[in-house]
Amino acid sequence: MATDFKLTCVLFDLDGTLVDTAPDLLACLDKALNHHGYAAALPETVKPLISYGAAAMIKKNLADSASAACQAEILDTMLDYYQHNIAEHSVFFDGIPEILTSIEAQGLKWGVVTNKRQRFTEPLMAALKLTDRAACIISGDTTSNPKPHVAPMLAACHQAGVAPQQCVYIGDANHDITAGNNAQMKTLVALYGYLKPTDTPETWGADALIASPAQLSTWISSVLCP
Repeated sequence: MATDFKLTCVLFDLDGTLVDTAPDLLACLDKALNHHGYAAALPETVKPLISYGAAAMIKKNLADSASAACQAEILDTMLDYYQHNIAEHSVFFDGIPEILTSIEAQGLKWGVVTNKRQRFTEPLMAALKLTDRAACIISGDTTSNPKPHVAPMLAACHQAGVAPQQCVYIGDANHDITAGNNAQMKTLVALYGYLKPTDTPETWGADALIASPAQLSTWISSVLCP
């Protein structure tokens, strides 16, 4: 850890890092599949694709058994279900509420940078009572390009009033780490998130691999009191 690093803001990916949204996403996927005459998805097959969006989840589940047009119809149905059931079963990962409270108590800022679209991000943050606490909320369509592009990261810093070099970004996908690194932030991989079996997070170039939110708390403490 560079001795000149001064942490002022902790930025989180949303799905699979800050919040376990899998229960709601999988439930809405199954409703959409059933609506269109398909069997329910295998959770272990599609859950690792959550970080890559609903379309990727549907494509992985159906493979060649449905046309692109049919998959698009299923996607529209799933997203409609999801928008109206945004936080029925989604919960914080264990330890996250305490970490957010600790971050705030130490005078640090925190925020969210997600590829989830604004129509879903904002109601989810509101349902979890996080909107007024976050220094920034950047969605996948806030800027012209989502992660791994650097634009959402820089937008988050501008909104929070912090320098990228004073931020750490934690996410559970390669595109999270790429985006953070390109913005000159410290980066952490949330191993407890929705990683694919073929992922090799040790090769992504992150500053550390975090097996649990508790380890995130330890990492923050280590940079504040080296």
